[in-house]
Amino acid sequence: MERIRTTAIPTHTGEQVRIAGWLHSWRQMGGIHFLVIRDGWGTIQAVAETSEEIAPLVESGATFESIIAVEGRVVKEVQAPGGAELHDLHIEVITPVREAPPVPLNKRKLTTGLSTLLDHAPITDRHPSRRAVLRLASGVMSGFRRVLDGRGFTEIATPKIVAAATESGANVFQLDYFGRPAYLAQSPQFYKQIMVGVFERVYEVGPVFRAEEHDTARHLNEYVSLDMEMGFIENHFTIMAVLRDVLASILDTLHEQYEAELELLRVAMPIVPEQIPHVHFAEAQEWIYRTHGVDVRGEPDLSPQDERWLGQWAQQEYGSDFLYVTGYPMRKRPFYTYPDPERPEYSNSFDLLFRGTELVTGGQRLHRYEDYVAALEKAHLPMEPFAYYLEAFRYGMPPHGGFAIGSERLLMQLLGVPNVRLTTAFPRDIMRLVP
Repeated sequence: MERIRTTAIPTHTGEQVRIAGWLHSWRQMGGIHFLVIRDGWGTIQAVAETSEEIAPLVESGATFESIIAVEGRVVKEVQAPGGAELHDLHIEVITPVREAPPVPLNKRKLTTGLSTLLDHAPITDRHPSRRAVLRLASGVMSGFRRVLDGRGFTEIATPKIVAAATESGANVFQLDYFGRPAYLAQSPQFYKQIMVGVFERVYEVGPVFRAEEHDTARHLNEYVSLDMEMGFIENHFTIMAVLRDVLASILDTLHEQYEAELELLRVAMPIVPEQIPHVHFAEAQEWIYRTHGVDVRGEPDLSPQDERWLGQWAQQEYGSDFLYVTGYPMRKRPFYTYPDPERPEYSNSFDLLFRGTELVTGGQRLHRYEDYVAALEKAHLPMEPFAYYLEAFRYGMPPHGGFAIGSERLLMQLLGVPNVRLTTAFPRDIMRLVP
């Protein structure tokens, strides 16, 4: 008999079916045994009313997390998970497990501490709540790809071992590349700009690496970046409009395809406004000073507290979970950032705040070769390490720009979890290299 998914069981009432998965839980009431079998999509209850039905489990010594196959008749039962269950069982033990897992998985919630949960991620990621988070991470990538594919973008894959630091800073992981120094890529920035000269519109979904000694709830040293770059733009507001539609597509995808996961995690889904409100960096600092009495004027960046205040303001003023902060100072942005033509000390760049936390960084890039030469000289950076990059601009590049979304941080804010490490299967931070 062909195996079906547990989630398909309710559509087979009265039929004989076969499922296979993990023995999620097993309880006995009198002479009746209630088994819950978990597969990669959900769970289903199977009811054994005779000792003969349960004999394969007893004889093999199988306990929780054993791999079993169950054939049975589908019976509609309102009180059962999913509204149906299996009766008249035939059980086959495929892989018996005879010891308890390090963390109980048959409870509604994982109550173990963060360190224990992450230490045993190969097992704890099986829990329905953890699996729901990871499935939503897949949905985020799917929604990102869907909208850009529909707008003529080409997905690319860029090197993760590079010869020079993208942001020209010290926060890179250096490695020995056959006797030469190399680095793990901080972002695909240079390569996605180069590929604008090939396809005009490109995106990438891939890991990036930051050797930053942060030990906070919102930072990882390796994370999934959702990057986009496009040519023939007017300015950074062109990019901001596309980002708005990308976010809407991601949330629509989750609504349409991941309803069970959203319901299990009780996610409060935001609405993306048709026009996301925006405020200039200098105006934001002035507002913080006037409203909260903290003089942040002249600072080159916003602090996490500044972002929280601005997030509250966007919610109160516009009813929006999202807020663009535009025009960050040029001294805070990378050398390839396009300056504001009217206020050259500020940039044609932006951050997007989501529920008071920075989620996206983006903006317009320089596109003329001579501007790059001047920018590198101003930053006291040598030309040679960037020769391959500059070649693309020597031979013609349109006005262009893009953005990068931190996938894990997006999920952290969307789900309201307290730590970004809870949004990825195997997080990497300053202390964690395994599993």
